[in-house]
Amino acid sequence: MKFRSKIDRFFISVIFISLLLITIAYLIPLIFIGRPSIIDIIVVVSLYAFSASFIIWTGFFQQYELCEDYLYIKGGPFRSRIFYGDLTRVRATRDIYSGYRILSSRDALEIYYRTAFWGNVKISPRDKELFLSELDKRCSHLYIQSSPQINSK
Repeated sequence: MKFRSKIDRFFISVIFISLLLITIAYLIPLIFIGRPSIIDIIVVVSLYAFSASFIIWTGFFQQYELCEDYLYIKGGPFRSRIFYGDLTRVRATRDIYSGYRILSSRDALEIYYRTAFWGNVKISPRDKELFLSELDKRCSHLYIQSSPQINSK
């Protein structure tokens, strides 16, 4: 079963600002060169197209697939295959600024597993409840903590 990533306004804003900044970064050299040659323009436009495509690919094309034996997570060029036996717990989180994350929403899930370099991965499936129920069917030993922990100071 495949799940698309939820996309919120915050991430759309981040991607828009990132694209605006790289547009400015690529245009500044062309402005200060004077009269750029056609080669200069082609190189800058090609680099810009590659950079913008990479940002859009990683930002908007994320998918989480519950396969027979493992959870397959992909976002742009990044891929993770997590076997159900390695999963330990899942919890809702709003902390999206640290760790390994393939998400595009602050309404996220943090999945802990034993074979992880980071120890966990943060994802944001569009239909979180259905995702959790399907994951629970495939991985009955999994501890699911559905409410986010809020640290108050």
